[in-house]
Amino acid sequence: MLAPYTKTTFGELPARVAARFGNREGLVFGDQRYTFAEMATRIDRTAKGLMAVGVQPGDKVGLWLLNQPEWLDLMFAIAKIGAVLVPINTRFRTRDLEYVLTQSDCAYLICHDVSGPIDYMQMVRAIVPLPAVGTKITDPDRQEMRAVITVSNERHAGTIAWLDLLADANNIKDDALIARAAAVDPDDPVFFMYTSGTTGFPKGAVHTHNLLRLIVFRAKHMAMSENDVILNYLPLFHLFGFSEGALMSMVSGAKQVLTATFDADECIQLAEREGATLMHGFETHLKEMVEAQQRHQGDLSSLRTGIFAAGMQSAVPILKRALEAFPTMRTVSGFGMSEVGVGVTFGALDDNLSRRLESSGGPIDGHEVRVIDPDTGRDQPIGVPGELLVKGYSIMQGYYKKPEETAKCYDTDGWFHTGDTASMREDGYIRFLGRYKDMLKVGGENVDPMETEGLLLDHPAVHQVAIVSLPDPQLTEVPIAFVEKVPGTDATAEDIIAYCRGKVASFKIPRHVQFVEDWPMTASGKIRKMNLRTTAKELFL
Repeated sequence: MLAPYTKTTFGELPARVAARFGNREGLVFGDQRYTFAEMATRIDRTAKGLMAVGVQPGDKVGLWLLNQPEWLDLMFAIAKIGAVLVPINTRFRTRDLEYVLTQSDCAYLICHDVSGPIDYMQMVRAIVPLPAVGTKITDPDRQEMRAVITVSNERHAGTIAWLDLLADANNIKDDALIARAAAVDPDDPVFFMYTSGTTGFPKGAVHTHNLLRLIVFRAKHMAMSENDVILNYLPLFHLFGFSEGALMSMVSGAKQVLTATFDADECIQLAEREGATLMHGFETHLKEMVEAQQRHQGDLSSLRTGIFAAGMQSAVPILKRALEAFPTMRTVSGFGMSEVGVGVTFGALDDNLSRRLESSGGPIDGHEVRVIDPDTGRDQPIGVPGELLVKGYSIMQGYYKKPEETAKCYDTDGWFHTGDTASMREDGYIRFLGRYKDMLKVGGENVDPMETEGLLLDHPAVHQVAIVSLPDPQLTEVPIAFVEKVPGTDATAEDIIAYCRGKVASFKIPRHVQFVEDWPMTASGKIRKMNLRTTAKELFL
């Protein structure tokens, strides 16, 4: 049974879970297996190594790694010594990386040298002036940056090698680590979570250790215990994987089965082999998992629950298929974002089918929600879409070094404006409908693109679809559909448009259809519609 929440820090979690479940497996990654006791030892050694190379309380430490055990070691070690973790999207390249390193005032960058086809060191050298002698960066244009640490068995000139960092840990006494950890306050910033960037350059949402209160609540709400097994294929640099995998495992004693990246076929096999009881994700993950299960027909009867974003019309048919493919799994819906914590609304394990498919849960303890007309500021009636507003303890302290952007998010009554569209249900739950900026204005009519997306996903030739706006001189905007076809099908653009006729209002039907094979994606697995809007203008204007 989970202990009641008491104010604590991320850095205290490994020792606490090791004291209760030290001999139980806490992490599986490929052929590597670690007990919670072994994880706590690794984390302390990493913390001492970071102290030895000069990491100070309050230092910002960028972490640019794919999922791997060292990510978890660093996540908790950085927190334990009072520094601030800055997770960096592994899809970022030089321009994105330079922006985050500069904007966050990173003192250290920890990264791969090479991973698969990606040469991380080549990109680092393009933007960070590594020293010719030693490892200390002294460039006047990067006064905050002190060193680059490479997680590799190789040594690279101008960087601190991972093996050397771990060896240097021997120079730090236990008492010194204990003293550093004791000085950390739960109200201190512990990580910056940069937004996914669906609406422009990412901003760093500042969170404190107090986010653990939300994690403990969610763990209890999902009846988590040390007998659970979390299949975590979500990137740890994204809040979903960070919280529902890494933090949830540490607060509950559940085993985490971690993958480097998401591969649906691998995940189905891992879920069967390890007896996974929980898996989480977005509709894109769930869709691929269903297809992989249809191919493999694995025994996944151990699955009991998982958090999947629901409410959006486009997600309903996918969730229905998932409930058929994974009949023992009772999905839970919720709403969250980088700024407000992983989930400020949440469903329940015993929710009925309507709530599972067509809602995003209700406000959790300590939080309130409203849905307003953004033009008038008044609350919307039940069922009428508007902007979702949130209040609660898990909301970020603000965007790092962006006071104006932070101020714009709050009204005079302290409500945080999410920029997302939702509606209130009769039962007190909300229904998330999408980004408010994704809504179309067609001849004076508000159009939710997800309604038509959900319709088109029922077309036998449609594998994936996204609808965006295109400026129009007469109607202000018109819908454009980007469609990925099911392999082997030969539907035409006219076939797709004709399928919509008679099923939805004419102003909701796409004006044009563009077939695609690849999608611009955010780290969290969402289609980057901003990019598609740009493409639509290039193609059709």
